[in-house]
Amino acid sequence: MNISNTVKITPELVAEHGLKPDEYERILKLIGREPSITELGIFSAMWNEHCSYKSSKVHLKTLPVTGKIVIQGPGENAGVIDIGDGQACIFKMESHNHPSYIEPYQGATTGVGGILRDVFTMGARPIACLNALRFGSPDHPKTRHLVSGVVAGIGGYGNSFGVPTVGGSVGFHSRYDGNILVNAMAVGIADTDKIFYAKATGVGLPVVYLGSKTGRDGIHGATMASAEFGEGAEEKRPTVQVGDPFAEKLLLEACLEIMAKGCVVAIQDMGAAGLTCSAVEMGAKGDLGITLDLEKVPVREEAMTAYEMMLSESQERMLMVLKPGKEAEAEAIFTKWGLDFAIVGHTTDTLRFLIRHNGEEMADLPIKELGDQAPEYNRPFTETPKLPVLDASNVPAPKSLGDALEKLVASPDLCSKRWIWEQYDHLILNNTVQRPGGDAAVVRVHDGPKALALSTDVTPRYCEADPFEGGKQAVAECWRNLTAVGATPLAITDNLNFGNPEKPEIMGQFVGCIRGIKEACLALNFPVVSGNVSLYNETQGRGILPTPTIGGVGLLKDFQNSATLAFKSSGEAILVLGDTRGWLGQSAYLATIVGREEGAPPPVDLAAEKRAGDLVRDLIAKGRVTAVHDCSDGGLLVAIAEMAMASGIGAALELSPGGISPHAFWFGEDQARYVVTAPALALPEIEAAAKTAGVSAMRLGLTGGEQLILPAERPISVAELKKRHESWLPDYMAARN
Repeated sequence: MNISNTVKITPELVAEHGLKPDEYERILKLIGREPSITELGIFSAMWNEHCSYKSSKVHLKTLPVTGKIVIQGPGENAGVIDIGDGQACIFKMESHNHPSYIEPYQGATTGVGGILRDVFTMGARPIACLNALRFGSPDHPKTRHLVSGVVAGIGGYGNSFGVPTVGGSVGFHSRYDGNILVNAMAVGIADTDKIFYAKATGVGLPVVYLGSKTGRDGIHGATMASAEFGEGAEEKRPTVQVGDPFAEKLLLEACLEIMAKGCVVAIQDMGAAGLTCSAVEMGAKGDLGITLDLEKVPVREEAMTAYEMMLSESQERMLMVLKPGKEAEAEAIFTKWGLDFAIVGHTTDTLRFLIRHNGEEMADLPIKELGDQAPEYNRPFTETPKLPVLDASNVPAPKSLGDALEKLVASPDLCSKRWIWEQYDHLILNNTVQRPGGDAAVVRVHDGPKALALSTDVTPRYCEADPFEGGKQAVAECWRNLTAVGATPLAITDNLNFGNPEKPEIMGQFVGCIRGIKEACLALNFPVVSGNVSLYNETQGRGILPTPTIGGVGLLKDFQNSATLAFKSSGEAILVLGDTRGWLGQSAYLATIVGREEGAPPPVDLAAEKRAGDLVRDLIAKGRVTAVHDCSDGGLLVAIAEMAMASGIGAALELSPGGISPHAFWFGEDQARYVVTAPALALPEIEAAAKTAGVSAMRLGLTGGEQLILPAERPISVAELKKRHESWLPDYMAARN
């Protein structure tokens, strides 16, 4: 895209840059003249949805973002929380949805690379990655290809960079056929007094380009991420960046070394919109101007224009404001690591963003207004109509509970994802305490005993049926998963994936989910410290399911006291903590066994969530329970089956529905519940503690044998169940379309 700075600006060119006519008029009024093509590109980058949050800012401001442990909330490269002992956890989640659909391997790799940079830019050494993936129907001709490419990309980057991928979630639904979701989360550790920010300070300081050279890959990547897909999506392939995990590993080590040497004033990852966004954000946050001389930018392609250099999203690059007198020392560090180091500009007191190329002025814009004056829309929205509560008596019972269970555990959403996570190195760095497959990953902090629990969660079918309850449930389930391993939930990051916000019904989904997230975060003392919004996830007018992914972090004082979901021995009692009413609306049973998606989702009683979660953490801390599992998709029987399959130990279950039909009792998805096991001697104390906490405790049976046994049902072999559970995904991926 070799564009001269003298190109005439036409309405068609403005539209190609993702700007609407009224937004272009806003630009003309702001700068008092027609922009150059480079300036138009800069506005396009800064004012697109991906960078400006213009459709979501007004609602994001309502989320709770502060708390005793919060050091840095939203607005920086990543969120920062205090985990004690002078240590901070730095984490964030971001999407790479559109690029991963176009080019799944590179889209996924650069998603992982970008989120890792967000974390180590702030001075943290990454210790773990997670993800949340959504693919189309298994029957769709592209799904197998997309799964293969995305998984290979995530593994290829994380494994090569040297950070464990320890957890995540994967789901399938036809609404993602033309628009998959790839959400990547990274977590790092830093000292609380050694955190670095993007705010530039000081006039006349050198602005330094670090890392890999700039090429033509990724141009207009952020703009492409802020638009719907239509015909010819494949033509957008040139906007997908290409990642190099080995270069990023070098960049990590060089950045941490230069930070340790005291050279850094401010630092910013070159992510979406590349050099443009990083320079503008550093200058604007510090109330400074920035002047760049682009002939000094290291490039790997010939005759690159100012337009191309400013909009390139080539990977593994940083922009830094350096302390005066540190130039030689800093350059020596980057030269040692084999990376480019170039002083490409300086800070000024002009509040202008001045771009020069070979002595010619290419752009001269007000730097703060580039960000601060971006359009901010309070878009009209219509609330999602409430669906009726589904009467369980109108939901057909299965031929047998065993048949239904076997089908559920071998369904695309509930089957084992081992085929995926075994392609990730989840043990590198030697700090992974609980690997993928449980309620939450557990990763030791350095040598321990402290550890972090990590999880990503959302139930999109709940969010579409009732965005408010779905938003609450996503936060509550993440909180439960952290609790189930014994961790105290601390804070969340989010990745809000929705369709076209210009449609009132889609905006209504977004607003409803935000309200639900806010209510849950307040009730559970679980603030939002970072996040990302991904809108326009539509293909030819068909939007994805609303998918507000929640990534949570919890703290364990001693990793050796973490709980797991596997049954530990025979003869232990199985209990469910929390009320069971048999809620089948929007359940996995209804969708998978009956073939219907209808009714209101289960309501989320946040007070009940807190009571149950606080009780469970206390029981784990006191060693009263031997196994713990969050009860969610598929209900009680699926939870028990997962505990049995993880251990190879069966269970004899008693049917105690209390007036609830058996299939509703065992497959209902009532919230605020945990399945636990305990020795008989511990039962009186557990039940007394539950009564004191106001949490119901129901005995369901005993562990033992090699089968799941239900009254009046055929025995279900745990080994056969596990075979079905483990085989669906590898069999699917091995098959041909």
